[in-house]
Amino acid sequence: MIDLRPFQSLGGANHGWLDAKHHFSFAEYHDPNRMEWGALRVWNDDTIAPGTGFPPHPHADMEIITYVRKGAITHRDHLGNIGRTEAGDVQVMSAGTGITHSEYNMEQEPTQIFQIWIRPGSRGHGPSWGTKPFPKGERAGKFIVLASGFAEDTDALPIHSNARLLGATLKAGETAEYALGADRLGYLVPATGSVEIDGVTIHARDGAAISMLDNLRVTALEDAEIVLVDVA
Repeated sequence: MIDLRPFQSLGGANHGWLDAKHHFSFAEYHDPNRMEWGALRVWNDDTIAPGTGFPPHPHADMEIITYVRKGAITHRDHLGNIGRTEAGDVQVMSAGTGITHSEYNMEQEPTQIFQIWIRPGSRGHGPSWGTKPFPKGERAGKFIVLASGFAEDTDALPIHSNARLLGATLKAGETAEYALGADRLGYLVPATGSVEIDGVTIHARDGAAISMLDNLRVTALEDAEIVLVDVA
């Protein structure tokens, strides 16, 4: 089953410095049919103007993943972590028992990100932050794991959740497969390009909520950069 959520149907608001689109209910956008997808609670498609960003604010009990689509984001938190994550790369903040952080676009161009929140499997973890480059060439034609709560995914950024974040880059006509499992839920968004799954076309920045699909086969209709969350 694939529930297509076209980009034009997403909620959101344009604050001038921030143009935000919400795949799920968030802030002042509320849709009772789009509250969450398993442990996946938030998928925001944010465009941040140069020299602006989110001032210091707190989080707790959430795994917050930032996938940078264009530009770069600069993170700073009360633990002393400071870092810059560039396009195509990923940062993970495990809010745990509590963390205060800021996120700014310090670049000369707009920064575009997917910000993804996944509920942790349990509470009480200490807060942490990390970032890692994931060269797009390494995911050419296949899915690779970018963040994971599974011990076997040793090359991925760790999260405290029964979930994975995956990425793939496909040339037009290429197909990538992922063993999702019929008892799992997937949420897929092409950052660029368009793809097809079981006859359903998913355009850039559309969302596809996937369920009861044991083996996920994604075919690129044009060159595409794909982000997928696998959750319970």
